[in-house]
Amino acid sequence: MDIILSNASGKPIYEQITDQIKEQIMSGTLSAGDALPSMRLLAKELRISVITTKRAYEELERDGFLENVPGKGCFVAPQNRELLREAQLRKVEEKLAQAVDEARKGAFPLEALHEMLDILYKGEEL
Repeated sequence: MDIILSNASGKPIYEQITDQIKEQIMSGTLSAGDALPSMRLLAKELRISVITTKRAYEELERDGFLENVPGKGCFVAPQNRELLREAQLRKVEEKLAQAVDEARKGAFPLEALHEMLDILYKGEEL
């Protein structure tokens, strides 16, 4: 399981971990039933506190992404693909709403937003 932490990020470390594990589950990199490293092992690999990994795993379990099986470890919980897609769509809507607000403040025309979105979506340079 690949997790990359950034000290320069404004997000807390536990949140970086949860976001990346959620992303791996939603993308299919991690599947239902896959075992995750123990909290201690992940903490050792990432060189962080076990308390931080515990918080990340607890949050993922609370959100329904992980199942903790006492004595066996943490596993990826079965996911409802439609609910995952809906959650991702909500995130996109929130970010786009923020972008629209900023564009309105700057008095950018809608056509300019369409053009920027096309360029960004296709991965081209601005």
